[in-house]
Amino acid sequence: MTANATAELDTFPKLLLRNEAVRPHRPAMRHKDLGIWREWSWGDVARQVRCYALGMMAHGLQRGDKVAIIGTNRPKLYWSIMAAQSVGAIPVPVYSDAVADEMAYVLDHAEVRFACVQDQEQVDKILGVADRLPKIEIVFYDEPRGLRDYDHSRLQAIDEVIAQGEGILLSDPAAVKRLDDAIASGKGSDTSVILYTSGTTGRSKGVMLSAGGCVKAATDTVEFDGLTDQDNVIAYLPLAWVGDHYLNYAQALVAGFTINCPESPETAVEDRREIGTTFAFAPPRVYESMLTRIMIRMEDAGWLKRKMFHYYLGVAKKWGEKILDGKPVPIGARLNYALGEVLVYGPLKNVLGMTTIRIAYTAGEAIGPELFSFYRSIGLNLKQLYGQTEAFLYVTVQSDGGVRADCVGPATPNVEIRIDENGEVLYKSPGQFIGYFKEPEKTAETMTEDGYVRTGDAGFFEKDGQLRIIDRAKDVGKLRSGALFAPKYLENKLKFFPNIREVVAFGQGEDFVTCFINIDLTAVGNWAERNNVSYGSYQELAGHPQVYDIIAGHVAEVNRQLSEEPMMAHAQIRRFLVLHKELDADDGELTRTQKVRRSFIADRYGPLVTALYDGSTEADISTEVTFEDGRKGVISARVRVMDAKVVPVSTPASQPARAA
Repeated sequence: MTANATAELDTFPKLLLRNEAVRPHRPAMRHKDLGIWREWSWGDVARQVRCYALGMMAHGLQRGDKVAIIGTNRPKLYWSIMAAQSVGAIPVPVYSDAVADEMAYVLDHAEVRFACVQDQEQVDKILGVADRLPKIEIVFYDEPRGLRDYDHSRLQAIDEVIAQGEGILLSDPAAVKRLDDAIASGKGSDTSVILYTSGTTGRSKGVMLSAGGCVKAATDTVEFDGLTDQDNVIAYLPLAWVGDHYLNYAQALVAGFTINCPESPETAVEDRREIGTTFAFAPPRVYESMLTRIMIRMEDAGWLKRKMFHYYLGVAKKWGEKILDGKPVPIGARLNYALGEVLVYGPLKNVLGMTTIRIAYTAGEAIGPELFSFYRSIGLNLKQLYGQTEAFLYVTVQSDGGVRADCVGPATPNVEIRIDENGEVLYKSPGQFIGYFKEPEKTAETMTEDGYVRTGDAGFFEKDGQLRIIDRAKDVGKLRSGALFAPKYLENKLKFFPNIREVVAFGQGEDFVTCFINIDLTAVGNWAERNNVSYGSYQELAGHPQVYDIIAGHVAEVNRQLSEEPMMAHAQIRRFLVLHKELDADDGELTRTQKVRRSFIADRYGPLVTALYDGSTEADISTEVTFEDGRKGVISARVRVMDAKVVPVSTPASQPARAA
């Protein structure tokens, strides 16, 4: 590329030009394929994107066209975003695990004209719903495996498009000038990307984000965390999620650091260890999964290792966070913790690929305080942020030394936050969205008259200025007694236990709290193997009496903890059941970002909810499921309902509700 863009760096293509000019030989991207890391410098990426953009223009791509990006994290899919933005087109990332019907809705709603996809699987999904997508003209693909015998009248390899563009670069100065002019004429007010929401309460909405807003927001957080071109990140988050587009794509172009694409999402931990990443992000579910694997491995270790492990976890729990925050700690405790670093914490962080990480974040949903404290106690500088797609992620962020497990931090630099009279969190931010694509009425519902965005979350500020999010505003309620009911808070407490993967709590307007529980098949399966418990399926293991006893113990422990919290003491769980199937995004029970669709689940499993409250000890249920190949089936089961151990409390039920 040529460095002839305007001086104002208000679009990502202009930032790419800047990076090519000031750090042409610094690594911009790496990709592990067949066990080998391949690397591209910023100069390499700029040239590839330039050729790619010229090739796409030759196929008719114009300013304002929508380009779908579908697949896992691959350099050529990131280049697809850059190339589209260079022309002035608008990339529309789509979840790679979306079933064909979900994908068809987004592609049709976004009026997509071109699609850049990873492989045969994504091509097949598009071709399978082609009759619903008359506007799609051509599909560009990265991996050719399995596509040789397809009709290529509407298919072309991305490598071929880049090669075509390289020929244009060398032979057609007029086309090159058109691309240069397109980049230079790009404005901060242009729509940079359309990211579709997870659709927790209904159909996904297309969030339009401006180029200048995205660049400004990313610049603020790069400065906040001191990110430079020496940093490394592992890119494994879904391309369609705002977390990836912000933390990897946007911040990389602003700071000039290296994006590392793992061989597959399953190898992300190992690949992170090989690369030595310095900045990391993961939603709570990932940290839960890592902790589960740790605990399973320790159960299989010898008694001496187990004893040492649990002893030093106790040391870390007592002193680790204080040492991390630079607070006064007795010299003896520091020496003991240092020994624990050699024997336990260091090797543990190495296994998790966290040895070189200096900054780590979590967001996406509330994280359990116990889980959060565990990682910080072993020396990981894990912090929380709170954000939304409509904000281009950041609304609040925690600074070093100002980290709390129960809060998500004060406002991010240049972000304004206020709490309305109903307790809902409102904000203004540099990166806030332009509006919802083709849905002005929903945009108006989300915005206040003075320009603040409604988050839909209930929260309040602590005395130190940190924001505490209670739950989704529509989900926070009261029991019939007037006691506070915050389902996500209860669910996260239960999900701290490695045996529990997912929880859905009920109680709004009821006499007491109940919940559905999904076991973690890996953790409970490991327990079954060690205890000679045979099972043939998830359903059989979930209904096993001994498994119910284990889960009952976890629920009892959570109730004990709740009994010591004045605001939540009367929200103890009275009855529970273990679901006969795992909640699944393909069945509409979870969003693609793995958030629970609470109302959908309550309707779908109505007989089980009824059984939780009418005193039944079991209930029959038949549930339609979607298999990986798209076929439908039905799972039927008789599900056991169990009473939980509750700790008596002396305070009136209405007291915590008033305190809230």
